[in-house]
Amino acid sequence: MTLERLWAGWRTTYIEGVATQPLSEGARDCLFERLAREPDDVSLVLARNEHAFAVMNAYPYTSGHLMVAPLRHESTLAGLSREEAVAVMELVQDANVAVLAAYAPDGINVGANIGRAAGAGVPGHVHVHVLPRWLGDSNFMTAVAEARVLPEPLTKGYEKLRAVWPV
Repeated sequence: MTLERLWAGWRTTYIEGVATQPLSEGARDCLFERLAREPDDVSLVLARNEHAFAVMNAYPYTSGHLMVAPLRHESTLAGLSREEAVAVMELVQDANVAVLAAYAPDGINVGANIGRAAGAGVPGHVHVHVLPRWLGDSNFMTAVAEARVLPEPLTKGYEKLRAVWPV
């Protein structure tokens, strides 16, 4: 048995760009802080609780890709209070329920990239990705053409997930 590899050369540009960007000076400059301040329908925030919120990913890997972030500007899971960590996980669970109902995927990826070396696009504010996956959903477009093919606009995914989000 051999391990097959697909190379995604486009990731190098992204990784190098993230690695050379200065860290934000604080919460006011942070993408997640800006999203948390915007009205939900503008920022595509799906749900909120006392310490966290779920929002559509503007640069999704698949349709239905969303992120859950604490409201407080914090770079690590270890830095969250127990209450904040529970609030994040509650929304991650709700996101799983909504993704299953809206997309009927074969699986779901849940993960956090903490720090630049781990691939965090916003290294100053920890967040958890939740995205539906299907058998065979990898294709040549990402590896060869440096493009993703998404069958629906973000706003359509937002509407689908909001309609089935647990209350």
